[in-house]
Amino acid sequence: MRDLKVVGLDVDGRHILLESEESSSGPGSTFRLRVDEKLRAAVRGDKARLDQTQMDIEVTSVLRPRDIQARIRAGASVEQLAKSAGADITRVERFAHPVLLERARAAELATAAHPVLADGPSVLTLLEAVTASLVARGLNPDSTTWDAWRNEDGRWTVQLGWKAGRSDNIAHFRFAPGAHGGTVTAVDEAATELVDPDFDRPLRSVAPLAQLDFETPVAPPAPRKPAPAPAPKAAQPPQAPQQPERTERPARARKAKPSVPAWEDVLLGVRSSGDR
Repeated sequence: MRDLKVVGLDVDGRHILLESEESSSGPGSTFRLRVDEKLRAAVRGDKARLDQTQMDIEVTSVLRPRDIQARIRAGASVEQLAKSAGADITRVERFAHPVLLERARAAELATAAHPVLADGPSVLTLLEAVTASLVARGLNPDSTTWDAWRNEDGRWTVQLGWKAGRSDNIAHFRFAPGAHGGTVTAVDEAATELVDPDFDRPLRSVAPLAQLDFETPVAPPAPRKPAPAPAPKAAQPPQAPQQPERTERPARARKAKPSVPAWEDVLLGVRSSGDR
């Protein structure tokens, strides 16, 4: 292994010029070494820094911890920041965690603040007003999500999210900490509708719909087939004139014939009547 000695800094200011010592094999050679994070870490004796890859060093140099926290505090999520910067999400989470706790605390304080209405601050807190409004709409107030972030002017914006059917809805408030919990002011129409009991939004006109008949249609009667024509009657032979019916008369009772006396009666002189 040959030893090198520092000759000086290159004209571009990004490289160090090195020179090897002369040896029996020939004169010394000149080398140029780029100044990067690994070289600085080696000079400082930072071993952990030396174990990082070059990509990690470049990303970390672009996203400093202060920059990460500033963007998270302004409302960016860890996933969005890591994707936009091409950084490891675990590295971003390490610096974003305390800021995320700060945002959650600001959202919690905002729920105890009083909404500012047209006639002054409301007696109800923001959480109570939102809960009553969602219950009146038949929604579950326990399924809401709260978030907060700090604007460039130093004030906090609070976001409320809830689900109605298949639609996701959000409302934004401006939170001003102060005595008795502070105050919140509705930023958009959805927020105004939630906290203002007198909010009246004009309904959109709806075109009348044609009356639809949902009853089962009745099938028209089938056309009747024409009755077949009566077949011509076959010619019948002429019938003979009917004879008048004979009325049978009851037979007359025949007169009884005089009985003829038997010869014994004649002999003895006995009449047919039995008298002697």
